[in-house]
Amino acid sequence: MSETATGRGWAAQDVRRELHSELLEINMGPQHPATHGVLRLLVRTDGEIVHGVTAHIGYLHRCAEKIAEGCDWRQWMVYTDRFDYLAPINMNFGYAVAVERMLGVQVPERAEHIRVICAELQRIASHLIAIGTFGLDMGAWTPLLYCFREREEILNILERLSGGRMLYNYFDIGGLRFDAYDGFERDVLAFVNIMEQKIPEYDTLLSYNKIFIERTADVGVIDLATCLAYGCTGPVLRGAGVPFDCRKDDPYSIYDRFEFDIPYGEGEQGTVGDCWDRYMVRMREMYESCRIIRQAVDALPGGPVKAEDLKKLVKVPQGSLYTRTESSKGEIGFHIFADGGSKPFRTKVRSPSFSNLHVIEKVGPGMMLSDLVATVGSLDIVLGEIDR
Repeated sequence: MSETATGRGWAAQDVRRELHSELLEINMGPQHPATHGVLRLLVRTDGEIVHGVTAHIGYLHRCAEKIAEGCDWRQWMVYTDRFDYLAPINMNFGYAVAVERMLGVQVPERAEHIRVICAELQRIASHLIAIGTFGLDMGAWTPLLYCFREREEILNILERLSGGRMLYNYFDIGGLRFDAYDGFERDVLAFVNIMEQKIPEYDTLLSYNKIFIERTADVGVIDLATCLAYGCTGPVLRGAGVPFDCRKDDPYSIYDRFEFDIPYGEGEQGTVGDCWDRYMVRMREMYESCRIIRQAVDALPGGPVKAEDLKKLVKVPQGSLYTRTESSKGEIGFHIFADGGSKPFRTKVRSPSFSNLHVIEKVGPGMMLSDLVATVGSLDIVLGEIDR
């Protein structure tokens, strides 16, 4: 080899050493199915590897907390429906509990039981959406159809109960707007019987599917320290191995009367806190919700569904209070301030999806783009609740 050729060879090697990749910024959303709503993720990538993720929110902001200052305490209930529009009854429940505690009112027993039944039906409906769309993110189309089939039965019950299929406005301060229809208990138990038979079917179809496990096990691991740092709650926290649930650990309504377990991640298919664990927590929570519903229906008493002294305009005594309840996404908190009038002085909402979403900035770097899609899907966020 000539000296010139040798020189060219060394020069070529030096050039290769100096070559380096340039990070590319990609917008995932806000019009993108994998963002589960009007969310924009600014992703910095080197090829298929994620180097950074920034969540840009606010596309669904509607000034709900400010609007509360112009509504009376009852009127604002309808706005809570719009927070988590996949589980609006859980939003109604949290706000109602907060105002009732400020008032010191006793909700009738029948209303409490119907509230729990509706909240657990709504939890199942929300988890069905989470599971079905998560499977779709992973390339599985059929589970979504199965999940919508069962969810349709829940919506039929809630439609007969309240008149609405998506936004119900059924709960009221001090109880319910009106009593359940004739045959409500029969319809609920018929659904529970069906649902308990279908859960093993979902496990066969998706949970223990080899491809699904490979896409979700050891992917998007969120450990306990990260959950605590970001304020994660609900299935995200329980997926990290912590069996914390407001229904059990900080009971409200009549949840302390029912027997149910709190599913949590155990690293069954991979690492504790991975996408599969978060998914499986929701699967097992649906079965526990069926247990609660059965107990509530069996103990359902007669009587009124609204506190007698709350049939007129509500005026809340001066003070402030923070109340947390367990929605399908995690801990929904209402921090309300009253000046003694018929309207809230200030209402602050603690959104579980807001905290759960921003953990993506911590766990995203280092994973592949396809795993980022899996991780976002496993968080089960809803933007109406985040932006408000």
